[in-house]
Amino acid sequence: MSENGAVDAEHMGSDLEKVLLTEDQIRARLDELAARIWADYQGKDLILVGVLKGAVMIMADLMRAMPGTVPMDWMAVSSYGSGTKSSGVVRILKDLDTDVSDKHVLIVEDIVDSGLTLSWIQANLASRQAASVEICTLLRKPDAAKVDVPVKYVGFDIPNEFVVGYGLDFAERYRNLRCVGTLAPHVYA
Repeated sequence: MSENGAVDAEHMGSDLEKVLLTEDQIRARLDELAARIWADYQGKDLILVGVLKGAVMIMADLMRAMPGTVPMDWMAVSSYGSGTKSSGVVRILKDLDTDVSDKHVLIVEDIVDSGLTLSWIQANLASRQAASVEICTLLRKPDAAKVDVPVKYVGFDIPNEFVVGYGLDFAERYRNLRCVGTLAPHVYA
């Protein structure tokens, strides 16, 4: 661990193939996104909706970067499919505690790959009479898209590789890694 006790890339040994984004790059981009979001929603009734569990780190840092307070809520969903492939068939495991009718909803995600689950979440929240439903994601894999999901705020477009860190996991491991990196194939093979 580093001086402050944080899990960094050097603690990953051979599990991490390469670092795609450093903690500093991520924080700087989240600061930029927070400023844009704050300006875009000035005077509007905004609520941030994080998708568990991956969005926890992004939500925390995005909110801390905002110059004022914004309410948040969380959803947890499960999508069915074979192994690592999503089918787009979704079940809500944890629903919102908040009524989003007439509110501007900003879904906060860690990553958009196929877009199937996120498309379902967006439609579900829109059906609850939200004033608007937009998406903010730290990472997007354009080459993995199966459906076109309009994402208003994108941190970084990345290649279609298996990534971990900053909330993204493999078998519930590596979420606390402070960077985003590609997982070495021997870990998931």
